Amino acid sequence: MPARPRCVVAEDQYLLRDGLTHLLTAHGFDVVEAVGTGPELERALRTHRPDVSVVDVRMPPTLTDEGLQVSLAVRRDIPGLPILVLSQHVEQLYARELLADGAGAIGYLLKDRVFNADQFIDAVRRVAGGGTAMDPEVIAKLVAGNASDPLAALTPREREVLGLMAEGCSNAAIAGRLHFSEGAVGKHTANIFAKLGIVASDDTNRRVLAVLAYLGTP
Repeated sequence: MPARPRCVVAEDQYLLRDGLTHLLTAHGFDVVEAVGTGPELERALRTHRPDVSVVDVRMPPTLTDEGLQVSLAVRRDIPGLPILVLSQHVEQLYARELLADGAGAIGYLLKDRVFNADQFIDAVRRVAGGGTAMDPEVIAKLVAGNASDPLAALTPREREVLGLMAEGCSNAAIAGRLHFSEGAVGKHTANIFAKLGIVASDDTNRRVLAVLAYLGTP
């Protein structure tokens, strides 16, 4: 990730758009463009190919799911383009589709559950770095929508580790949350990959594939 990652901000409400721009700039991001409509977002993403984008779900002209639809369309053409979605609620179908390519660099946060600037900036940096940043409530709703459990072979502790991995936590962060060593987290992670049949590859992110299994994404 560059020293000053280039960022596109997409938010239709001026005050929120301006606030996000100032917040990101103050924390070392270079906001190359801030837009307020779906068509503007698509042009900005394709033109700048930013290191990360912060995208509101509901944008003109439809004021439904324009931001999410544009993000999906552009990522199909530019695989792995980093996108952090901000939403008032969980769009389960599109959240799954965002995760489905296994490339990482995806976040999905609920606006009313972002409690401070540090939490938000940490999520943006994780996505810019190729990781995931998923709100626990988003994860809970996606898991609740699954009819089957692909993780039957995992122990309760391994499921707990995988749940924190799905939130975007690093091994060090998981160790802090669960109060055991980072080495123990590494062993649990290796067991998770082995039990889910996820092998190392230059083309995929094993943590993302494990999260997809956790969420039941085909």
